[in-house]
Amino acid sequence: MSLANFCQKTYPCTMSTMNISLPDTLKSFVDEQVSQRGYGTSSEYVRELIRKDQERLQLRSLLLAGAASAPTAPADVGYFDGLRDRVRNNPKADARG
Repeated sequence: MSLANFCQKTYPCTMSTMNISLPDTLKSFVDEQVSQRGYGTSSEYVRELIRKDQERLQLRSLLLAGAASAPTAPADVGYFDGLRDRVRNNPKADARG
């Protein structure tokens, strides 16, 4: 399967081309990362950076929403003991089958 077919099956969207200009130092850095981290192309590396940035922004949004939400019961020792008890008493949580 070609990379384009894989990308279309993994990320069901059309692929667009974007050209960027980098100073020689950044281009060298990207080339080094591609080589050392096993990326096939610099495009794969850049796509991965963009995906990670999207995930970071989503996590930041969730953290800010949590910080803005109303406080609930404190997460103290009793809270975690209760969670453990609920997991122990839930037959679906038993991984042994």
